[in-house]
Amino acid sequence: MNVILKQDMPKLGHKDDIVHVKDGYARNYLIPKGLAINATAQAKKVHEEILRQRAHKEVQLKKEALKMAEEMKGLFLSIGAKTSTKGKIFGSVNTIQIAEALKDKGFDIERKYITIKGDLIKEIGSYSATVRLHKEVLIDIPFDIVSE
Repeated sequence: MNVILKQDMPKLGHKDDIVHVKDGYARNYLIPKGLAINATAQAKKVHEEILRQRAHKEVQLKKEALKMAEEMKGLFLSIGAKTSTKGKIFGSVNTIQIAEALKDKGFDIERKYITIKGDLIKEIGSYSATVRLHKEVLIDIPFDIVSE
């Protein structure tokens, strides 16, 4: 039976993929849980139209992300943290502080789109973070941790 997935399913497919699964798996699990719909001719037509409209929106979102990436080029952040006399940070610096520093610079980015390279930041120094503006647009932001 062919079904259209409504969300990403590990080892099965991504959202909006049309996949072939066993009849019982589709009828007893995927469709009742709302994870997929039956891929009838009418459902396929509706699905194609939705994909066409989404593709147009994706182009616009990617253009906006590229524009923001150009604005963020050369951006450097300085984040203050309470430290000991030897340079150890009390606690750690995480994506929340980076998102707040970006907001202070005029870029409102959610913390779930920020990834810090390496392990937890526990000492003052220079580090780098990756900001995902779009699924295809990533930008590296260097930042320093300084003692307050």
